[in-house]
Amino acid sequence: MSGSPRPVRHPGRGRWPRRGLAAAAALGLALAAAPPVMASTEAGLNGVVASLPVSAEAVVLLDLETGKVLFEKNAEGDRAPASLVKMMTLYIAYDALRAGHVTRGEPVTIGPNVMRTPRFRIGLVTGQVVPFETLLAAVAIASANDAATAVAERLAESEEKFVEHMNAEAERMGLTHTVFANPHGLPDARQRTTARDMATLAENLLRDFPESRVLLGDTDFAWRGRVFRRRIPLFRDPGGVTALKTGFTLEAGYNVAVAAGRAGQRLLCVVLGAETRGLSFLDAGRLLKFGFGEPLGTSGRTGRRWRAHSREVPQ
Repeated sequence: MSGSPRPVRHPGRGRWPRRGLAAAAALGLALAAAPPVMASTEAGLNGVVASLPVSAEAVVLLDLETGKVLFEKNAEGDRAPASLVKMMTLYIAYDALRAGHVTRGEPVTIGPNVMRTPRFRIGLVTGQVVPFETLLAAVAIASANDAATAVAERLAESEEKFVEHMNAEAERMGLTHTVFANPHGLPDARQRTTARDMATLAENLLRDFPESRVLLGDTDFAWRGRVFRRRIPLFRDPGGVTALKTGFTLEAGYNVAVAAGRAGQRLLCVVLGAETRGLSFLDAGRLLKFGFGEPLGTSGRTGRRWRAHSREVPQ
């Protein structure tokens, strides 16, 4: 990625008051491993160098109980976040709900700027009235860009003001290498991040608003007679995943953030810049197995087969 200087973040603090933190509930995942794609040697458990077959450009594996990084590869490399940006949009939305600035069932009138937001869209039309909670589901599950714009305009009057709030929250969270330029993640030269920053953002979202896991764990969303479904292998494996967000642009490649738990251990991994959606899921699975102390093994499952069974709505 380019080594050019990053833009300066918008100054200021968040508009809504901070609320008390809530403990995130345990999450579960058991994933069958696949043959190695490419071995990477990076910082691992207890500071010992470890070799893991991950092919993505940048990854982070974090223990949510201790905050300790268990494995990382190019964790501070400059990357495009794609739809992982929507985790910050959700964070601000849940903060607004808790503060009473909006209600779940509140009707939101769709403005013309929403209709102009590029795909992927759920088809919001100017003048339409949509419950706020429906927009949140569209953001989290369908990864709908038009819904993200609608949330931003409801909470901050304009997308530009909402982005200022996003960057103020990023500064408060210590996301020192992240700049937000829109609420949905569509390409923008100013919008940059790192795997480490995205892991911190996901950690804050799950910790501060554990209710967000309900939407991030759902696999489908129905609206106006249409079902938007996420067909992701990580959801189908034994134990399942109850918090996951994906993203893709041509520049970013395939990104994914996944939280999982087993026997009292809670893990979070972020994968940025995988070549295919299937490989992003394979990398996430290997990282989680490593974090849980399980042998990677082999299952005969290939990246091609995973790719064929991992279609979902565009990001």
